[in-house]
Amino acid sequence: MRALSWMAAIALVMVCGRALAAEDEVPNDKPVKIVADARLSVGGQGLLPLYLSSDWSMPLPAISRAVIVLHGRLRNADEYYISAHTAQVAAGDDGRSALMIVPQFLAQVDIDAHKLPADMLRWSLAGWEGGDAALAPHPVSSFEALDAILAKLADRRIFPNLKQVVISGHSGGGQVAQRYAIAGKGEAALSRQHIDVRYVVANPSSYAYFSGERPVPAIAASCQGYNVWKYGMDGRPPYLADATPAALEQRYVERDVIYLLGALDTKPAADKSCMGEAQGPNRYARGHAYADAMAKRGHGTPNHRVWDVAGVGHDGDKMLTSKCGLAALFDIPGCGAER
Repeated sequence: MRALSWMAAIALVMVCGRALAAEDEVPNDKPVKIVADARLSVGGQGLLPLYLSSDWSMPLPAISRAVIVLHGRLRNADEYYISAHTAQVAAGDDGRSALMIVPQFLAQVDIDAHKLPADMLRWSLAGWEGGDAALAPHPVSSFEALDAILAKLADRRIFPNLKQVVISGHSGGGQVAQRYAIAGKGEAALSRQHIDVRYVVANPSSYAYFSGERPVPAIAASCQGYNVWKYGMDGRPPYLADATPAALEQRYVERDVIYLLGALDTKPAADKSCMGEAQGPNRYARGHAYADAMAKRGHGTPNHRVWDVAGVGHDGDKMLTSKCGLAALFDIPGCGAER
């Protein structure tokens, strides 16, 4: 990370406290402090900034796993990269054979403040979370940007020994990971190369439901937009428009998903909208309610697992570096919640 040394970055996080803890519902209209230093072309339609733990412009035969960590509404990819690095170090040998990737979804305010070139992709303050099209330079969905990352990872000339890709996020990033697990088309390129994909959804404030049923039906009944995307299937953006809700649900059920829930994340959720409140009183309750609702539909969710992280609340670092976090990201044994 050229823009910020590791010692300075760690000191910054210690001074700021757990900056990754409660930031998933307040759109950030301030420019980011740091823009990621790597660039990825998204279909020739614009550039996406991102952090990489290894240079992927050359072959990386030692890499067998790639872990994508998604930031939240603060767009503070630099701090998420620090968290990703902490988890990578904690994983030992498994971490050393992993490529850590943190993409950054910028807004116009970031482009202006950092005088970035015109070909840098930028989205509305919150639209990128649900797959909306970029505002400029071309209307590229944020999910297409994630597709581009997966397409890069599917290139066997660069990654001859890649076996698994993990798409993870905590808090606001957990919301993105859950929606992309429903909508994402990039997994197909990896499947053709026999590369497994896992989605790790940690402590989001809300989930996208496939039906009109909610854990708190009385709130849903008086909430006009409770089933609008990204809370439900109504009003989906163009990236999802070519698939029916039933098809999206079938795709989601087939995918490998781990819901990573902090057992102490029981304070009132930051999302106090009626759409969010209809899903339950707090993040922990909302996560279990959603997983239970999915398990009761159709043939259940045999590829989905729910892991409680004991003794941890809304703390991204502690979640990702816990035994269950390391099991989810790196398949390291020791998570007592494994089933």
